[in-house]
Amino acid sequence: MLPAYIPNPVAVVGGGGTPIDRGTRFFDGKRLLGDGKTYRGFLVGVAGGIGIGLVQIAIQNGLPDAPLPTQTLSSVFLLATGALTGDLIKSFFKRRVGKGRGEKWPIADQYDLVFGALLFLALFDFSWLLTEVTPLRFLFILILTPVLHRLVNILGFATGLKNVPW
Repeated sequence: MLPAYIPNPVAVVGGGGTPIDRGTRFFDGKRLLGDGKTYRGFLVGVAGGIGIGLVQIAIQNGLPDAPLPTQTLSSVFLLATGALTGDLIKSFFKRRVGKGRGEKWPIADQYDLVFGALLFLALFDFSWLLTEVTPLRFLFILILTPVLHRLVNILGFATGLKNVPW
């Protein structure tokens, strides 16, 4: 899941610029996504996820018997893009329910990247998903994700990269 976990914090650090929705409002009058979702953040975040995935591939090639999921170029790309797409989808619905940028939305804030990453794998590389995301690994993902999410957000707040610690 590293290629899915890395894009969001990398997008925070390297983001900014033009919002993906370019200020467009939905028929309910609210922004589609908001100022926090930018082209640069999306692209830099995906690049960060792909970068860590390529490191994983290099490590697995050097340690072929390691009990790690076998990353492929496809899985790395889908995990990274799926994670940030899941974040975009969550932001769309977050605006619909009246939550602002940075406002806490429990469960959705923690699992949006998991939803998007696994959805992209299910749609475009289902065989990899079935082979590598075993029930035990899926349980591990469900437990680890909110813990990592919280720790990374606290770190982002402490360093001034985020306005809120969640």
